Amino acid sequence: MFLVLDNTAFAQQKTAGKAVISTPTVQCERCKVRIENYLSREDGVTSAKVDIKKKTTTVTWITDKTNIEYIKTAIANVGYDADDVTAEESSYERLPTCCKKPAVIEKVEDKKVEKN
Repeated sequence: MFLVLDNTAFAQQKTAGKAVISTPTVQCERCKVRIENYLSREDGVTSAKVDIKKKTTTVTWITDKTNIEYIKTAIANVGYDADDVTAEESSYERLPTCCKKPAVIEKVEDKKVEKN
């Protein structure tokens, strides 16, 4: 007599996490591709979608393999801010020019000085 067991009945359910991470320094399609490709290689990450207009990244992951803080750090390691985690400086410096934050230019108004 042979007994055949189906392994799926004994497999543990994997718990998934999902979060929308603010990525305010995302500028263009190249930024989107860089983040999505990098996260796709991270252990436990099951999907990553960057929304350039909303400046957010939606990520899903397997909770027993990674966590939200690790994912935010991974985004920062690519050179982008992620919620409260600031981009890693040397990674940011290596980004293409189009992926860097626009320079803030302060406008100084000419002030007229009245002479007596």
